[in-house]
Amino acid sequence: MEAWQKAAECLRVLAHPSRLQIVQLLLTERCTVGEIAERCGLSPSQTSEHLKLLQRCGFLGCEKESRFAYYQVIEPELSNIMSCIESKFKEMATHA
Repeated sequence: MEAWQKAAECLRVLAHPSRLQIVQLLLTERCTVGEIAERCGLSPSQTSEHLKLLQRCGFLGCEKESRFAYYQVIEPELSNIMSCIESKFKEMATHA
C-alpha cells in the first residue's frame, strides 16, 4: 500500500498545468529557473516552488555550474507518462 500512496502523491504533483509544461520543457533540454519561468510565463518564485515539488518526487535533478542551477528530468519513465498524456489530450483538443 505504501508504494501506491507514493505513486498517488507523485501523480497529484504532476497533475498541474504549469508542472506539466515544465516537465515537457525539461524533457527536451536542461534549464535554469529563470529560463523556465520565462518560457512558461511564471514568476521565478512560482517556478521554484513547482521545481521543488517535482524534485521531491524524484522527477527532476539539479546540477550547479558556476552561479547557475540547471534542472533536468532524471526519471526515465517520465517521458512515457508525458507521451501518454500528450497523445490523449492533443487528440481531444483537435476534436473540440
